[in-house]
Amino acid sequence: MGVDYYNMLQVDRNATDEDLKKAYKKLAMKWHPDKNPNNKKNAEAKFKEISEAYEVLSDENKRQLYDQYGEEGLKDTPGAGSNGSPYENNRRRFNPRSAEDIFAEFFGTSTFDFEFGFGSGSGSGSGSSPCGRLKRYSYGDGGSFGGTEKMYRTYSEAGTKKKPAPIENQLACTLEELYSGSTRKMKISRTIVDANGCQVPETEILAIEVKPGWKKGTKITFPDKGNQQVNQLPADLVFVIDEKPHDVFTRDSNDLIMTQMVNLAEAIGGTTVKVTTLDGRNLSIPIRDMITPDYELVLSREGMPVAKDPKDRGDLRIKFDIKFPTTLTSEQKKALKLCF
Repeated sequence: MGVDYYNMLQVDRNATDEDLKKAYKKLAMKWHPDKNPNNKKNAEAKFKEISEAYEVLSDENKRQLYDQYGEEGLKDTPGAGSNGSPYENNRRRFNPRSAEDIFAEFFGTSTFDFEFGFGSGSGSGSGSSPCGRLKRYSYGDGGSFGGTEKMYRTYSEAGTKKKPAPIENQLACTLEELYSGSTRKMKISRTIVDANGCQVPETEILAIEVKPGWKKGTKITFPDKGNQQVNQLPADLVFVIDEKPHDVFTRDSNDLIMTQMVNLAEAIGGTTVKVTTLDGRNLSIPIRDMITPDYELVLSREGMPVAKDPKDRGDLRIKFDIKFPTTLTSEQKKALKLCF
């Protein structure tokens, strides 16, 4: 009989249409060239054979001719050739595109949602993919497998891709950085989805411009620099400013507050307060007033820059902690009484 299409599809001669479909589906999944990258030439040949067999046996007229006359019954007979033979070199040639067309038509269309069973798939169209759920395969420019055909993978486009909630990270800054401004370099590691639909790791260095006067809670957003899941948009990456504790100053909005320790004699007789500012200047402030427990010295415009207008500044407020002596001699007591 020559070519045995029944044997190619691994069915008997009484196979029903449903039997043919199941057989073709199983073998097409097994021998698809995309699933046999290490044996592509042999897979292409097998894939075309089973496609040709299915094309013949699934067509009632062709199957009848094949059952009755064998392979010869499928030859074209347009008329006598050059030597008068109706069969001279006129056997019906299987169009290389037909393998692709049949495969596409079998699943509905040439562009369709489909999952190749890269793992241990049963041939049902579902299976585990090494990159998650890769969908939408489309055939390209009409070439045969192993030739110039193209296959593209994109994400399923059912519905609009959702954007997940932003990913927030604390960015701890010193008061000096928030006073003068700074550029922080941050190396981030994230997961993205590449052009093939695979989740892959990626590292990147981001430059964060910290502006003078920024406060705790200020947010810096890097759009689409967060992790990405399949079928989702990348998350935004957000850095939230936090303030590191300072040895001298605390912050109250745009004002800076410091506490100066003085003894009783300094509180009564006066003293000089020395301050090193956040930008490195050394101030020497004489105190001639009597320092009481609620006394506060305010230095105008020596506080933090105002974020909206860095030329403007808050105040530096100096509070005092008076250290009282635990004991006094008789002479010291008499001297104090004379003072008052």
